[in-house]
Amino acid sequence: MAWYGDGGWSFRPYVSVAEKRARAAKAIARIAKKRGRAAEPVLIQRRGRGIATTFWGKAWCDNLERYMDFANRLPRGRTYVRNGSVVDLAIARGRVEARVAGSELYTVTVHIAQMKRARWRRVVTRCTGRIGSLVGLLRGELSGEVLAVLADPKEGLFPAPREITMDCSCPDWADMCKHVAAVLYGVGARLDAKPELFFTLRQVDQTELLSSATAGAVSRAGAGAGKRIAAEKLADVFGIEIEAEPPDPTRVGKRTRARATPSGRPRGAQAKPREIRRSKSSAGSRRPTTLRGRT
Repeated sequence: MAWYGDGGWSFRPYVSVAEKRARAAKAIARIAKKRGRAAEPVLIQRRGRGIATTFWGKAWCDNLERYMDFANRLPRGRTYVRNGSVVDLAIARGRVEARVAGSELYTVTVHIAQMKRARWRRVVTRCTGRIGSLVGLLRGELSGEVLAVLADPKEGLFPAPREITMDCSCPDWADMCKHVAAVLYGVGARLDAKPELFFTLRQVDQTELLSSATAGAVSRAGAGAGKRIAAEKLADVFGIEIEAEPPDPTRVGKRTRARATPSGRPRGAQAKPREIRRSKSSAGSRRPTTLRGRT
Protein backbone atom coordinates (compact mmCIF):
# COMPACT_ATOMS: atom_id res chain seq x y z
CA MET A 1 0.00 0.00 0.00
CA ALA A 2 1.44 3.36 -1.01
CA TRP A 3 1.74 6.03 1.61
CA TYR A 4 2.87 9.61 1.79
CA GLY A 5 6.13 10.25 3.65
CA ASP A 6 8.72 13.02 3.72
CA GLY A 7 9.96 12.14 0.26
CA GLY A 8 6.50 11.84 -1.38
CA TRP A 9 4.58 8.70 -2.30
CA SER A 10 6.36 5.52 -1.38
CA PHE A 11 5.63 2.05 -0.05
CA ARG A 12 5.52 0.91 3.54
CA PRO A 13 8.46 -1.22 4.60
CA TYR A 14 7.86 -4.96 4.39
CA VAL A 15 6.61 -6.60 7.56
CA SER A 16 6.46 -10.39 7.78
CA VAL A 17 3.22 -12.17 8.56
CA ALA A 18 4.64 -13.52 11.81
CA GLU A 19 5.58 -10.02 12.96
CA LYS A 20 2.14 -8.68 12.00
CA ARG A 21 0.48 -11.37 14.07
CA ALA A 22 2.77 -10.73 17.02
CA ARG A 23 1.93 -7.03 16.96
CA ALA A 24 -1.75 -7.82 16.59
CA ALA A 25 -1.68 -10.24 19.53
CA LYS A 26 -0.35 -7.52 21.82
CA ALA A 27 -2.96 -5.03 20.63
CA ILE A 28 -5.77 -7.57 20.95
CA ALA A 29 -4.70 -8.41 24.51
CA ARG A 30 -5.05 -4.76 25.46
CA ILE A 31 -8.44 -4.48 23.78
CA ALA A 32 -9.73 -7.72 25.31
CA LYS A 33 -8.78 -6.53 28.76
CA LYS A 34 -10.86 -3.39 28.31
CA ARG A 35 -13.97 -5.02 26.89
CA GLY A 36 -13.85 -8.19 29.02
CA ARG A 37 -13.98 -10.65 26.11
CA ALA A 38 -11.23 -12.91 24.89
CA ALA A 39 -10.25 -12.70 21.23
CA GLU A 40 -11.78 -15.24 18.83
CA PRO A 41 -9.29 -15.65 15.97
CA VAL A 42 -10.08 -17.46 12.73
CA LEU A 43 -7.71 -20.40 12.41
CA ILE A 44 -7.64 -22.55 9.29
CA GLN A 45 -5.42 -25.60 9.71
CA ARG A 46 -6.19 -27.53 6.54
CA ARG A 47 -4.50 -27.09 3.19
CA GLY A 48 -6.09 -26.53 -0.18
CA ARG A 49 -8.14 -23.81 -1.80
CA GLY A 50 -11.33 -24.22 0.16
CA ILE A 51 -11.86 -22.11 3.28
CA ALA A 52 -14.85 -24.06 4.64
CA THR A 53 -15.89 -27.71 4.57
CA THR A 54 -19.51 -27.88 5.84
CA PHE A 55 -22.66 -26.95 3.96
CA TRP A 56 -23.17 -23.64 5.79
CA GLY A 57 -19.56 -22.51 5.53
CA LYS A 58 -19.16 -23.53 1.90
CA ALA A 59 -22.53 -22.09 0.87
CA TRP A 60 -21.57 -18.76 2.50
CA CYS A 61 -18.28 -18.60 0.59
CA ASP A 62 -19.85 -19.78 -2.68
CA ASN A 63 -22.48 -17.07 -2.35
CA LEU A 64 -19.78 -14.38 -2.04
CA GLU A 65 -17.87 -15.71 -5.05
CA ARG A 66 -21.00 -15.71 -7.19
CA TYR A 67 -21.12 -11.90 -7.37
CA MET A 68 -18.91 -10.01 -9.81
CA ASP A 69 -18.83 -7.01 -7.48
CA PHE A 70 -16.75 -9.09 -5.07
CA ALA A 71 -14.78 -11.32 -7.44
CA ASN A 72 -11.71 -9.12 -7.95
CA ARG A 73 -11.22 -8.41 -4.24
CA LEU A 74 -11.81 -11.82 -2.70
CA PRO A 75 -8.54 -13.63 -3.64
CA ARG A 76 -6.34 -11.46 -1.39
CA GLY A 77 -8.85 -11.96 1.39
CA ARG A 78 -8.37 -15.73 1.14
CA THR A 79 -4.62 -15.27 1.63
CA TYR A 80 -5.15 -13.06 4.66
CA VAL A 81 -7.58 -15.39 6.40
CA ARG A 82 -5.39 -18.42 5.68
CA ASN A 83 -2.27 -16.92 7.23
CA GLY A 84 -4.14 -16.10 10.44
CA SER A 85 -4.47 -12.35 9.92
CA VAL A 86 -8.08 -12.32 11.20
CA VAL A 87 -7.12 -12.24 14.85
CA ASP A 88 -10.62 -11.64 16.22
CA LEU A 89 -14.09 -12.18 14.74
CA ALA A 90 -17.44 -11.93 16.53
CA ILE A 91 -20.88 -12.50 14.99
CA ALA A 92 -24.02 -10.87 16.40
CA ARG A 93 -27.50 -10.08 15.08
CA GLY A 94 -26.99 -8.57 11.64
CA ARG A 95 -23.42 -7.59 12.43
CA VAL A 96 -19.84 -8.88 12.21
CA GLU A 97 -17.02 -7.15 14.07
CA ALA A 98 -13.41 -8.17 13.47
CA ARG A 99 -9.79 -7.15 13.85
CA VAL A 100 -7.34 -7.86 11.06
CA ALA A 101 -3.57 -7.72 11.33
CA GLY A 102 -2.07 -5.71 8.49
CA SER A 103 0.57 -3.00 8.55
CA GLU A 104 -1.48 -2.01 11.59
CA LEU A 105 -4.34 -3.63 13.46
CA TYR A 106 -7.45 -2.69 11.48
CA THR A 107 -11.06 -2.75 12.61
CA VAL A 108 -13.61 -4.20 10.20
CA THR A 109 -17.38 -3.95 10.58
CA VAL A 110 -19.85 -5.74 8.30
CA HIS A 111 -23.61 -5.21 8.47
CA ILE A 112 -25.99 -7.80 7.02
CA ALA A 113 -29.57 -6.64 6.44
CA GLN A 114 -32.29 -8.59 8.21
CA MET A 115 -33.90 -11.11 5.93
CA LYS A 116 -37.27 -9.89 4.69
CA ARG A 117 -40.13 -11.64 6.44
CA ALA A 118 -41.99 -12.51 3.23
CA ARG A 119 -38.92 -14.17 1.76
CA TRP A 120 -38.29 -16.09 4.98
CA ARG A 121 -41.88 -17.34 5.04
CA ARG A 122 -41.51 -18.60 1.46
CA VAL A 123 -38.41 -20.55 2.45
CA VAL A 124 -40.23 -22.03 5.47
CA THR A 125 -43.18 -23.02 3.29
CA ARG A 126 -40.98 -24.72 0.71
CA CYS A 127 -39.17 -26.68 3.44
CA THR A 128 -42.33 -27.83 5.23
CA GLY A 129 -42.16 -31.53 6.08
CA ARG A 130 -38.66 -31.93 4.62
CA ILE A 131 -36.43 -31.24 7.64
CA GLY A 132 -36.43 -33.90 10.33
CA SER A 133 -34.43 -32.31 13.15
CA LEU A 134 -32.53 -29.22 14.22
CA VAL A 135 -29.32 -31.24 14.42
CA GLY A 136 -29.73 -32.36 10.82
CA LEU A 137 -30.44 -28.78 9.75
CA LEU A 138 -27.32 -27.36 11.40
CA ARG A 139 -25.16 -30.19 10.08
CA GLY A 140 -26.51 -29.68 6.59
CA GLU A 141 -27.68 -33.30 6.49
CA LEU A 142 -30.60 -32.52 4.21
CA SER A 143 -31.98 -33.64 0.90
CA GLY A 144 -30.74 -32.06 -2.30
CA GLU A 145 -34.10 -30.35 -2.77
CA VAL A 146 -33.93 -28.64 0.63
CA LEU A 147 -30.30 -27.59 0.16
CA ALA A 148 -31.24 -26.06 -3.17
CA VAL A 149 -34.04 -24.07 -1.51
CA LEU A 150 -31.76 -22.75 1.24
CA ALA A 151 -28.97 -21.76 -1.18
CA ASP A 152 -31.18 -20.43 -3.98
CA PRO A 153 -29.49 -17.25 -5.35
CA LYS A 154 -32.72 -15.24 -5.45
CA GLU A 155 -35.08 -16.82 -2.93
CA GLY A 156 -32.71 -18.56 -0.51
CA LEU A 157 -31.22 -17.51 2.82
CA PHE A 158 -27.89 -16.02 1.75
CA PRO A 159 -27.46 -12.25 1.35
CA ALA A 160 -26.99 -10.38 -1.92
CA PRO A 161 -24.39 -7.57 -2.23
CA ARG A 162 -27.08 -4.92 -1.70
CA GLU A 163 -27.79 -6.47 1.72
CA ILE A 164 -24.14 -6.18 2.80
CA THR A 165 -22.47 -2.97 3.96
CA MET A 166 -18.87 -2.94 5.13
CA ASP A 167 -16.32 -0.63 6.66
CA CYS A 168 -12.60 -0.91 7.42
CA SER A 169 -10.27 1.47 9.24
CA CYS A 170 -7.49 0.93 6.67
CA PRO A 171 -6.63 3.68 4.11
CA ASP A 172 -7.73 1.61 1.09
CA TRP A 173 -10.40 3.53 -0.85
CA ALA A 174 -12.17 0.38 -2.12
CA ASP A 175 -15.49 -0.66 -0.59
CA MET A 176 -14.15 -4.18 -0.16
CA CYS A 177 -10.51 -4.06 0.81
CA LYS A 178 -8.48 -7.21 1.46
CA HIS A 179 -9.20 -6.91 5.17
CA VAL A 180 -12.97 -6.92 4.61
CA ALA A 181 -12.61 -9.82 2.17
CA ALA A 182 -10.64 -11.76 4.79
CA VAL A 183 -13.39 -11.16 7.36
CA LEU A 184 -16.11 -12.32 4.96
CA TYR A 185 -14.20 -15.54 4.36
CA GLY A 186 -13.63 -15.75 8.09
CA VAL A 187 -17.40 -15.83 8.58
CA GLY A 188 -17.56 -18.91 6.36
CA ALA A 189 -14.85 -20.61 8.41
CA ARG A 190 -16.65 -19.72 11.65
CA LEU A 191 -19.92 -21.21 10.35
CA ASP A 192 -18.12 -24.55 9.98
CA ALA A 193 -17.83 -24.70 13.77
CA LYS A 194 -20.96 -22.76 14.75
CA PRO A 195 -23.59 -22.98 11.99
CA GLU A 196 -26.30 -21.57 14.29
CA LEU A 197 -24.58 -18.17 13.99
CA PHE A 198 -25.81 -17.96 10.40
CA PHE A 199 -29.39 -17.58 11.62
CA THR A 200 -28.25 -15.04 14.22
CA LEU A 201 -26.61 -13.04 11.45
CA ARG A 202 -29.72 -13.18 9.25
CA GLN A 203 -31.99 -12.50 12.25
CA VAL A 204 -34.39 -15.39 11.70
CA ASP A 205 -35.41 -18.32 13.93
CA GLN A 206 -34.17 -21.63 12.54
CA THR A 207 -36.70 -23.59 14.60
CA GLU A 208 -39.48 -22.25 12.37
CA LEU A 209 -38.15 -24.52 9.64
CA LEU A 210 -39.04 -27.43 11.92
CA SER A 211 -42.24 -26.25 13.62
CA SER A 212 -44.03 -25.71 10.32
CA ALA A 213 -43.65 -29.40 9.57
CA THR A 214 -44.41 -30.79 13.02
CA ALA A 215 -46.84 -28.37 14.67
CA GLY A 216 -49.96 -30.16 13.40
CA ALA A 217 -48.86 -33.59 14.60
CA VAL A 218 -47.73 -32.27 17.97
CA SER A 219 -50.95 -30.36 18.61
CA ARG A 220 -53.10 -33.38 17.73
CA ALA A 221 -51.11 -35.64 20.04
CA GLY A 222 -51.21 -33.04 22.79
CA ALA A 223 -54.99 -32.69 22.61
CA GLY A 224 -55.55 -36.44 23.00
CA ALA A 225 -53.11 -36.69 25.89
CA GLY A 226 -54.87 -33.85 27.70
CA LYS A 227 -58.20 -35.66 27.64
CA ARG A 228 -56.71 -38.88 29.00
CA ILE A 229 -54.94 -37.11 31.82
CA ALA A 230 -58.11 -35.29 32.84
CA ALA A 231 -60.04 -38.55 33.14
CA GLU A 232 -57.30 -40.22 35.14
CA LYS A 233 -57.06 -37.31 37.55
CA LEU A 234 -60.81 -37.28 38.07
CA ALA A 235 -60.88 -41.00 38.88
CA ASP A 236 -57.92 -40.67 41.23
CA VAL A 237 -59.35 -37.72 43.19
CA PHE A 238 -62.84 -39.13 43.71
CA GLY A 239 -61.93 -42.80 43.92
CA ILE A 240 -64.47 -43.80 41.31
CA GLU A 241 -64.45 -45.51 37.96
CA ILE A 242 -65.69 -43.25 35.19
CA GLU A 243 -68.17 -44.80 32.79
CA ALA A 244 -69.41 -42.45 30.09
CA GLU A 245 -73.17 -42.25 29.57
CA PRO A 246 -74.61 -42.06 26.08
CA PRO A 247 -75.74 -38.53 25.21
CA ASP A 248 -79.30 -37.59 26.17
CA PRO A 249 -81.14 -36.37 23.04
CA THR A 250 -83.39 -34.15 25.21
CA ARG A 251 -80.38 -32.17 26.44
CA VAL A 252 -78.70 -31.23 23.17
CA GLY A 253 -75.93 -28.67 23.56
CA LYS A 254 -75.41 -29.36 27.29
CA ARG A 255 -72.64 -31.30 28.89
CA THR A 256 -73.34 -35.03 29.35
CA ARG A 257 -73.00 -36.09 32.97
CA ALA A 258 -70.92 -39.17 33.77
CA ARG A 259 -72.27 -42.16 35.64
CA ALA A 260 -70.01 -43.10 38.50
CA THR A 261 -69.76 -46.44 40.25
CA PRO A 262 -68.27 -46.47 43.77
CA SER A 263 -64.93 -48.24 43.88
CA GLY A 264 -63.33 -47.19 47.15
CA ARG A 265 -62.16 -44.22 49.17
CA PRO A 266 -59.87 -41.46 47.89
CA ARG A 267 -56.24 -42.18 48.64
CA GLY A 268 -54.99 -40.86 51.98
CA ALA A 269 -58.35 -39.35 52.94
CA GLN A 270 -61.27 -40.26 55.19
CA ALA A 271 -64.50 -41.16 53.50
CA LYS A 272 -67.05 -38.36 53.57
CA PRO A 273 -70.80 -38.85 53.95
CA ARG A 274 -72.51 -39.04 50.61
CA GLU A 275 -76.03 -38.11 49.81
CA ILE A 276 -77.62 -41.10 48.15
CA ARG A 277 -80.95 -41.14 46.41
CA ARG A 278 -82.79 -44.42 46.73
CA SER A 279 -86.02 -45.59 45.12
CA LYS A 280 -87.91 -48.83 45.47
CA SER A 281 -89.14 -50.92 42.63
CA SER A 282 -92.52 -52.64 42.66
CA ALA A 283 -90.78 -55.77 44.00
CA GLY A 284 -89.17 -53.78 46.85
CA SER A 285 -85.59 -54.16 45.62
CA ARG A 286 -83.19 -51.24 45.40
CA ARG A 287 -81.88 -49.77 42.20
CA PRO A 288 -78.10 -49.28 41.82
CA THR A 289 -77.03 -46.17 43.71
CA THR A 290 -76.04 -43.07 41.77
CA LEU A 291 -73.86 -40.33 43.28
CA ARG A 292 -75.43 -36.93 43.14
CA GLY A 293 -73.12 -34.10 42.17
CA ARG A 294 -72.01 -31.72 44.91
CA THR A 295 -73.45 -28.25 44.90
